[in-house]
Amino acid sequence: MRYQKALHKYPNLLNRQFDQALPNQFWVTDITYISTAKGMVYMCAVVDLCGKMVIAYRIGSDMTASLVTDTIREAKQKEKVTDGLALHSDQGSQYTSQAYHDLLTEYHIKPSMSSPGCPYDNAAMENFFGTLKTECLYHMKFANRTEVEQAVAEYVQFYNYERINLKDGLTPFEIRSKAA
Repeated sequence: MRYQKALHKYPNLLNRQFDQALPNQFWVTDITYISTAKGMVYMCAVVDLCGKMVIAYRIGSDMTASLVTDTIREAKQKEKVTDGLALHSDQGSQYTSQAYHDLLTEYHIKPSMSSPGCPYDNAAMENFFGTLKTECLYHMKFANRTEVEQAVAEYVQFYNYERINLKDGLTPFEIRSKAA
């Protein structure tokens, strides 16, 4: 396999400011893998840092730029976004791709990127994936992608609308609703 040099790199606009007061000002995104009996599937998610609510996610069989861009398109369709939205990611090839660059330019979203090899810069996203895996995925064995999709859909619904944040005593949805 040939490794391509990153096409696009972006400054770290987030700067570990993980608590955002208003919705749709700063989103974070990443990809994680989930094991099934038929092999790996990959989940890309977009989380709003106001309330840490999952805005959109996609599950695919490949870790491609299109998995990421499709997830961002879904998030953008669901949310009322005005100018000023920033989207933070790591330096994965999907996030340095031309397709990602073009989509963020089209949507007028400011890209933000972690420092190389520094997972702390995207800790809010890593935290969501860790919580998803600990509270849901590690307790199950999946035969296929369909089972993963069902489990993740149920968990994201629970996470956004029922799971209480210990810091605030509210759900991600309630936090965002109060801030809007």
